[in-house]
Parts: sequence; structure tokens; C-alpha cells
Amino acid sequence: MNGYILKSLLVCVSLVTATSLLPAQSTNTAYDLIITNGHIIDGTGSPWYSGDLGIRDGKIVAIGNLSAAPRKRTIDAAGKVVAPGFIDMLGQSELSILVEPRLPSKIYQGITTEITGEGGSIAPLNDAIIQADRPGYEHYKITPDWRNFRQYFARLEKQGMGINLASYVGATQVRRMVLGDDSKQPTPEQLDQMKALVRAAMKDGTVGVSTALEYAPAPYAKTEELIALAAEGGKFGGLYSTHMRNESDSVLDAIDEALRIGREGHVPVEIWHIKVAGKNNWGRMPEVIAKINAARAGGADVSADTYAYTAWFNDFSAFVPPWAHDGGAAKLVERLKDPATRDRIRKDMLAPSKDWDNEWQEIPGPEAILIGIVQNPKMLPLQGKRLSDVAKLWNKDPMDALFDFLIEDPYAGVAVFGMSQPDVTLALQQSWVAIDNDSSGTSPEGILGQEHPHPRAYGTFPRVLRKYVREDKALTLEDAIRKMSALPAQRLRFIDRGVLKSGMWADVVIFDPATVRDLATFDNPNQLSQGMEYVLVNGVPVIEQNKMTGALPGKVLRGPGYVP
Repeated sequence: MNGYILKSLLVCVSLVTATSLLPAQSTNTAYDLIITNGHIIDGTGSPWYSGDLGIRDGKIVAIGNLSAAPRKRTIDAAGKVVAPGFIDMLGQSELSILVEPRLPSKIYQGITTEITGEGGSIAPLNDAIIQADRPGYEHYKITPDWRNFRQYFARLEKQGMGINLASYVGATQVRRMVLGDDSKQPTPEQLDQMKALVRAAMKDGTVGVSTALEYAPAPYAKTEELIALAAEGGKFGGLYSTHMRNESDSVLDAIDEALRIGREGHVPVEIWHIKVAGKNNWGRMPEVIAKINAARAGGADVSADTYAYTAWFNDFSAFVPPWAHDGGAAKLVERLKDPATRDRIRKDMLAPSKDWDNEWQEIPGPEAILIGIVQNPKMLPLQGKRLSDVAKLWNKDPMDALFDFLIEDPYAGVAVFGMSQPDVTLALQQSWVAIDNDSSGTSPEGILGQEHPHPRAYGTFPRVLRKYVREDKALTLEDAIRKMSALPAQRLRFIDRGVLKSGMWADVVIFDPATVRDLATFDNPNQLSQGMEYVLVNGVPVIEQNKMTGALPGKVLRGPGYVP
């Protein structure tokens, strides 16, 4: 490139940069809102700088000295941090957003965007799936009046929502559409039907293909099936995101499978809620990190995210081996009622195995299982109790108590204490690890307030800022914000979000890093986090002076394959 062209390009770049920083006197149009006197941490990992943020029509249109600019409204940040709104790499709000569209638990954490759809996604749907999942819809008093993502997204846009939302299409979901809940392999024709469902979902606006390989019927899928489905998403620019087949004894094998799916499917890989589970695996996080670093050094586009607690939350039925789920929840209950089959299940759970993620072998004892969300109202008094308490109450062996609980409520969810703090901290510190909640948006009030979720539902993002930044000093504030904003936006190809700069959507949080904190605990989880003084979604405050405004300015964020 000759010197003249290079010089011309540099002049152009300087002009573009300068324009975004020009004082607003150069335009007669008033800003909708100017945020003044803040410490701007822009999401890139760079240190803070001073400046005013000018917002118009939902977007950031200027950053600089805007003291003389006409505006409809001013927010004085008074030396507090002004940062991009946080992006939750794995929420679970596809149903709860229909119950409480403001999603208080999310916005009080500073979350302005959520990505959902873990293996079993909200669509596509058919009558058989709706019938099988009816307890979940009835629990939330929701009528599933959509059959594909286009219809579901239209319903969201019609009702309005407090945050932006994007979704994956679940590999489990398309499997259920074609094969039901049975343990069987697709014929070539059936696999073609599944691939067609992925293509349709990508055109409807999903961001990629996801798996949750611990939960039946997902474990019945062989790697080749997953490669075929992930590749369809990849053709549209999507990701492959996974709750891996194993997060404990065989975690390295599970990473190998995820990398193979990415390599052969020509698709980037995101490992959800990266962990080493089980008391026998504590201290193995360096092995996991070394494997992923080596893959990245070799050219694999792989990254991960974490919610940074030492307990996970999943289906209570995940303690039961995959074969016992064949045919769905009703069949599982039948097997648990049959003495011979129940005995076989017990033997499998008592035998260490690398063939499936045997959570019973991963916990110190039944006191490590906390009963969370139930769907059978009869079981409500047991929410918040440990399995050891339930066993004592019922005067039963803990495993029998588990089986009998599942007979009454095969859809219950539990928190499981099975990770070590040093492993969790080390994962969080990796440059390629973002933050996720792995919980649906909820509220202390109404139907949602009757549940007993994992405290991460209310606390993850402020907890990272309180514990890992302020108290433990395991992360800098700038890097924590990068993991919550620019890193996930870059991963999901959201080119107009995740960073504070001119031309971006105005998803913005204002908080004091010295006081922001989570309040939710395992014993008392339904407590909103504190310290997010303002949260703006697309330029509209959903939190103002620490209070929810009730505004619903969120948008459906569609993937790169979207066809209007």
C-alpha cells in the first residue's frame, strides 16, 4: 500500500473517531438522554475514562463533552461506573418471560440481554411434545399457542419484554419432534427431517444449535447425529453450544466430543457452565483449561462460560441413569414403581461409571442435594429442604426417598453441591470464559415467587462484582465487565451491542462498584440484587434510581441466518 493511500485512510479513521466524540453543539437535534459525570468502562477491558454519553432513538450517538448539548433528559452518574448492559450467555427464561415479562431477577443484576434454549428449546413444537411437557405449561399457566420460533418470537414482541432475548434451537428438541422420547437412532430420512427443522429454526432467527447431553432423551444421540445438526446451524453462521455429555470423571472425553463436533461440523463451540464436577475430580480444572488452550492454539474456535457458584442446578431425575428415561417421564415413573427395575437403577447409581454422568457418585452425601423447584403442589412443603431432611422426614433410605420423590414429581429441580471453589475461580479467570446465569428470569412475587431457585437466578452478575472483583481480587473490574459484555457479544456476533461506542444500541448499566452486591442465598434465594442504580435497555430505563420502571423495551435478537 503506498504512503498516500495509507495517509488518506488514517485521516478518514481519525475523522470518523473524532465525529463520534464531537460535542453535540454540531447538531440541532436534542438527545433523548445524556449520561454525565460517569466513569465509562466500555466493555473492551480498557481502563475507565471520563465522558458523557449521548443517546437518541435507542442508540448511543455520541461520547465526549456534551455539556452544552440540548437534551430531553440528563442522568448524573456522579462518578459511578457506566458500562454496557450485561449479556447472560445462558438464561432459561423462555417460559418465565411469558409469566413476568419485566424479569426483575435479571434486570436487578444489570442483565439487558439473555441467550436461551439449552438442548430442549421453546420450539419447534408438536402436539406430542406439548402433551409430554404439559405439567410445565400448567405450572406457569401458559398455553403454548406457537409451533415454531417465528410464532414464538412474534408472541414475545406483541407482549413486550424487559430485556433482549435470543435463542438456540435445541438438538434435543428436533430429536423429540422426529423420534419422541425413545432411545433409538434416526434413519437417514429421519435425520434429514431433523436437519430441515434446524434450517427452518435458523431462518426464523435462532443463533445456533445447542445440546444438553446429560438429560434424556439427549444422551441417546450419537456424536454423528450432533455433527449433522450442528453443521446445519454452522452453514447459517450459528454456534454450537453445549452442556456436555459429562462434566465429571469423563470431562476430558466430553471436551474431545465437543471439539470434534465443532471441527467436523465447521462451527464454533461454546461450552456452557464449564466445571469439573464431583469430589473425586476437585483440582482437575487445570487439566480442562490446558486441553482447551491447546485446542485454541491449534485453531479450534472454542470458548466457555460460568456462573461461578460451587453448586449446580438441574433436573432431580438426572440422578437416574439414562436408560431408565427411555420413553419419557411417565415411563421413568413406571420403572421406579417396579421393584426389580428400581433395584437395577439403584445398582447402577451405586456403581462408579465413566459411561454416564453419575451424580450420585459425585456428591459427598444426600445433604448435598437441595430440593429446588417442584411442579407437583403436594411437594411444595419440601422446597428448600435437603434430600437428607426428606429421607429423615419419610423415615427412608436417601436413595428410596429420591425415587419416591420422583414418582410424585418427575419434573422437580435441585441444587447439587459438587464443585470446589479453587476450580470455579480458576475457570472464571480464563480470558475466553464469559458469565452465564443458567437460570430463568424470576421474581419474588406471584407464581415465580413460590419457587425455590438456585441463588444464581438472582445473584450471579453482582456476585462476580462483589466476591471475585471486590473481595477476592481474582478479577479486575474492567475484565469482569468485559466477560459480561464485549466477550459474549463478540461470541454471538452481536456487532451492535456489548461495547459503549457510537452507533451501538444503548444497553447501559450505572452502578457503584463499592456497593453492588447479591443478596440471594441457598436458604433464601428470592432476593433481588442491589446496586444497579440505572439499567437501560435500548435507551429506555428499566431500572431507575434502584427501582423497576415497568418499561418493556426489549427486542428479539435474531441470528445471522434470519430470513425476514
